[in-house]
Amino acid sequence: QDLLDPKIFRQKLEVLAKEKNAILAKVFNQLPLDPGPIADEYLDVCRPRLEAHIADTVTLVHEALESGGQVLFEGAQATFLDLDHGTYPFVTSSNPVAGGVCTGAGVGPRYIDRVIGVAKAYVTRVGTGPFPTELAISTEAIGGKDAALADEEEIALGDHFVEVGREYGTVTGRRRRPGWFDAVMLRQAVRLNSLSELAITKLDILDTLDTVKVCVAYEVNGERVTHLPYHQSDLHAAKAIYEELPGWKTDLSKITDPAQLPAEAEAYLAFLEQQVGVPVTLVGVGPGREQFVQR
Repeated sequence: QDLLDPKIFRQKLEVLAKEKNAILAKVFNQLPLDPGPIADEYLDVCRPRLEAHIADTVTLVHEALESGGQVLFEGAQATFLDLDHGTYPFVTSSNPVAGGVCTGAGVGPRYIDRVIGVAKAYVTRVGTGPFPTELAISTEAIGGKDAALADEEEIALGDHFVEVGREYGTVTGRRRRPGWFDAVMLRQAVRLNSLSELAITKLDILDTLDTVKVCVAYEVNGERVTHLPYHQSDLHAAKAIYEELPGWKTDLSKITDPAQLPAEAEAYLAFLEQQVGVPVTLVGVGPGREQFVQR
């Protein structure tokens, strides 16, 4: 928006430059930056490219809603990276929970009538942070479980999730940390987001497994808990309690109708529904945009 008013843009940049130049000089012993050429570059290069895409989006969205239109909001990152409700300090700087739609897009909560949560059929985490269902992998991931503490079967399974699931950071290329499905965390996500339904992706990554596990509770200080521990230290120390289900040993990638799902895969999805309390309405069976089954 500031790019549309060069005078305001230059004024704000000058104020910001004073703050940043003080840090450059006193902390990094660097020469100050001149905000003038920076402003010129943004106004000459960025403004022409972005101008057509800058609009009063609050009014735009509300006009669509008031005329009976349907508006889809898509979130990024994840519930437990939320600044307020995530596993602090291993979080992002904003609120990626469903409520972030209201503050981010300027839409009141009464307009939101359907909230679809998206979760993989297993769990991954990038970087450091608590991860009760984590599996070790052969090549160390940042913050990941020490492979020396795991047996060969666990490491092979962790590598399977990473390699077959292509779990590499899109920017850094780093291996993600893999683990079994965690119903405890998802129950909390259902609460925090008021989820009405779930889309379970990457179900096909489990195709070759003899059995699949779901974490249904944690052992914390010798007690069984079915909710996310309030204290961070308890979450770090939590041990996953699993239910084990039979695998389906079937290639799901060609399935287009829910009736084609193997009984074991359907039982797995039904078990997830029972554990978290919301229906699974979409199932991903491959990397393609069309590889979704609607239940």
